[in-house]
Amino acid sequence: MRPRNSSLALSLLARLVRRLRRDERGVTVIEFAMVATPFFMFIFGTIGIGLHFFITNSIEHAVEAAARKIRTGQAQTAGTTMGDFKSEVCAEAASFIECNGKLQIHIQHGTEWSAITPASCKDGTSLATAGGASGDSVSDFSGEESEAVLITVCYQWDLPASIPFISLGDPDLGGAAIIQAATTFRTEPYK
Repeated sequence: MRPRNSSLALSLLARLVRRLRRDERGVTVIEFAMVATPFFMFIFGTIGIGLHFFITNSIEHAVEAAARKIRTGQAQTAGTTMGDFKSEVCAEAASFIECNGKLQIHIQHGTEWSAITPASCKDGTSLATAGGASGDSVSDFSGEESEAVLITVCYQWDLPASIPFISLGDPDLGGAAIIQAATTFRTEPYK
């Protein structure tokens, strides 16, 4: 024979379970809690990937626009320095691109395309330094008229370090990503 208090407790527990099974209040909150984390990860991931493509496109546009002056010989005849050329790339790029130590420009030339070996954007565990000092003349790196020229721009983008689940970043750079844009052309006969 069971004590009366025990059967009363079981009866209350059974009624509570039946009532909770029928009660649908709060189901929406529970379902949202289960879906919210993957949903927000998807939204922020989409925004992050979109920003990556936007910045890449902005840098590519800037390289093409600034390289036109080298292609036509304007930069060589005007005595443009590497610092001036970098400023032109930065002026053509989106305003939120940091041009201080995060943007490096490599200009290479050769009489034939096979004479050019593309520069690497990464030097061990850091962003590779530019191919010349800020005061060096662009003509030292772009060569003479009718030569093949390769301009490579490397940009260290720090946002992926803030969004770790996207994994665009490089662990050697603390999670930052390297965005690279390049253009190749043969300079025009400008002399």
